[in-house]
Amino acid sequence: MQTLKETKPGRSVRVAKIGGAGPVKRRVMEMGITKGVDVYVRKVAPLGDPIEVTVRGYELSLRKADAELIEVE
Repeated sequence: MQTLKETKPGRSVRVAKIGGAGPVKRRVMEMGITKGVDVYVRKVAPLGDPIEVTVRGYELSLRKADAELIEVE
């Protein structure tokens, strides 16, 4: 299974699982990234951090560390 961090810009993926624990997992879910939601990867910064995505109709920037916890299909 690949993670959101490994997804190339311009692709849409569906969240399969959110890893991590406690406050980190809760923060990601509060941003609207939950199991089954579609995420479109808009672009990745030149050094790879942050990653810009569109989720539930709004734009969001994620740190690489957070994107690595999100498994997608």
